[in-house]
Amino acid sequence: MADEKILVIEDDLFNMELAVDILIAKGYQVVSAENGFRALKILKDARVDLIIMDIQLPDFDGISLCREIRKSPEYRKTPIVAFTAHAMKGDEEKFLSAGFTCYAAKPIDTRQFPLLIKHCLEGDCNGSDCSQ
Repeated sequence: MADEKILVIEDDLFNMELAVDILIAKGYQVVSAENGFRALKILKDARVDLIIMDIQLPDFDGISLCREIRKSPEYRKTPIVAFTAHAMKGDEEKFLSAGFTCYAAKPIDTRQFPLLIKHCLEGDCNGSDCSQ
């Protein structure tokens, strides 16, 4: 069983529940936030090993939130996965320059998603769509 703690930041209830259920089934500890302000509070109060973040949140865009998280010395090296249904040409470079480790496409592929998490926690994400 995994001991790692993962923060999922997602405002869509279906995507949140699916991601959390998959992670819990794989033995991860999971905390969740439906918006950026809640996520920042969680990160201030607890340490996490990986962050999965929706790009389109109601209060922050994911890129701004990622940059804000990266300002904290505790989270400079923490893997942050951009979680998006809208990855277009040029987005990968934008995500990486904002501080994301890699990105994962929505909808969630229930077979690939756990592999993505494993690779990111092991430091094997290569900066591209690591759900492939």
